[in-house]
Amino acid sequence: MGVEFRQIMNWAWRRKVLVSLLVVLTLGVGIIIGTLISGHALATRDETFSPTGAALLAIPDPVALSSSFASITKRVEPAVVNISTTQVLEKPKGRRFNSDPFGDFFNRFFNSPDEGDNADRSLGSGLIVDKRGFILTNDHVIDGATKIQVQVNGDPTLYTAKLIGADSDTDLAVIKIDPGHELPTAKLGNSDGVQVGDWVLAFGSPFGLNSTVTAGIVSAKDRENLGGPEHQFQHFIQTDAAINPGNSGGPLVNLAGQVIGVDTAIYTGSRGFEGVGFALPSNTAINVYNQLVTRGKVVRGSIGVTFQAQNSANPILMKELGAPYGIVLEDVAPGSPADKAGLKPGDVITRVNGRAVHTGTDLVDPIAQTPIGQSVRVNYIRNEHAGEASVVVADRSKIFPQLAQNSNDKPAQDEESGKFGIHVEQLTPDISSKLGLSKAGASVSNGVIVTDIEPASFGEDLGFARGDVITEVNHHPIRTMADYHLATAQLKPGQDVLIKVARLSTGNRMATVYLAGEIPSPTVH
Repeated sequence: MGVEFRQIMNWAWRRKVLVSLLVVLTLGVGIIIGTLISGHALATRDETFSPTGAALLAIPDPVALSSSFASITKRVEPAVVNISTTQVLEKPKGRRFNSDPFGDFFNRFFNSPDEGDNADRSLGSGLIVDKRGFILTNDHVIDGATKIQVQVNGDPTLYTAKLIGADSDTDLAVIKIDPGHELPTAKLGNSDGVQVGDWVLAFGSPFGLNSTVTAGIVSAKDRENLGGPEHQFQHFIQTDAAINPGNSGGPLVNLAGQVIGVDTAIYTGSRGFEGVGFALPSNTAINVYNQLVTRGKVVRGSIGVTFQAQNSANPILMKELGAPYGIVLEDVAPGSPADKAGLKPGDVITRVNGRAVHTGTDLVDPIAQTPIGQSVRVNYIRNEHAGEASVVVADRSKIFPQLAQNSNDKPAQDEESGKFGIHVEQLTPDISSKLGLSKAGASVSNGVIVTDIEPASFGEDLGFARGDVITEVNHHPIRTMADYHLATAQLKPGQDVLIKVARLSTGNRMATVYLAGEIPSPTVH
């Protein structure tokens, strides 16, 4: 009886389990079928057809791919600026303002010279390294400029910059703007950690195209002598990230978002990108920047020797001179520290401060970086005999004054002769008649007439043209020269100005033109 009871209970339990499994299976199949039917119905409902019977295309949800480049760009790009410069050049003798409808009249009536100045403009890039407006760029971007203007990413304002200092030896410069608020900055990295093959991004404004980013890798390190022996302090990072005209002064950034170089040069036969670009290492830039913002120029040490670096790679020469390696001195400047220490032409320098000298960089860098007045220990070979000398480091610019590059030699930036950098005269009935203004459909018998505009001036930026008749300054009527001088004398740097002018337009009719801007601060350096 007990056995039969247990058998009945086992059978009932198995039946219950089987029924449960069937229920679960049925529910699962139902869910799957329901999903398929619903999805098919939804797809049918979402598919829209055109009158021609073609199914309309739908924009899919965006797909997030690798975002490392994008995240770096978002961090660095706000600190990259566009730099435009103006350089005043001498015009060829006899050149006229061909596009000026008043050209001949102004040249005769106002004694405008046949020779004069015109403006040549160039574009480059820069990197904000201090929130107070200090910007690092290339010397060749601002060299010779009479006006430097900076546009910050996302800000349409053109800020006038002043030159803090420049160093031709490394092709670096520091400029400063005063926007009235803190600026975003980029983080500088240690370029000694750069490895060949590392991914890098190049930022800048190639061909004037602001906020451009290109990607590539580090192709090589320590490229030197690209600009000849006069550029012995330039040692470049080579990259295949696209660098073009306008990129100069922009940053080269690693995947940590750190600036490891300043885009400086390209190797090209077509003036465009050919896969070989060069950036000055950030460590060089930091050293130069610190000196420029401290003293306005870069001071480098020297012991007064010259050499040819390629001789170090000549094994026959080294063998004949009895040296395993080193740099052969070509000349020792009379009275220089090297001369006083007994070094002579033909000596082979093998070590400086205990470090082996295999290249020109090995010889120059430790000496250039030694504070003026301190000594370096130099080991050399002369006539197959070893020698050692303690040499006091002196200021390179004093030993070789012809090579000195002082930022004070840079042309001073434009200091306008007036509030606007324009020349004006009282408008008289005679002038109005000779220019045909009195017949142009408007009364312009009162006011002052613009006879010339200084290149690279605030007046040129505002858009003045010769022949403009100024009738109002900040809503104050201008009838005489006294009115003009009184109105402009009240204008201060940073103040907004609105100028109303009458201008002869197409069809010989007088048009009313409004010119507006912010009075710039004086630029001195």
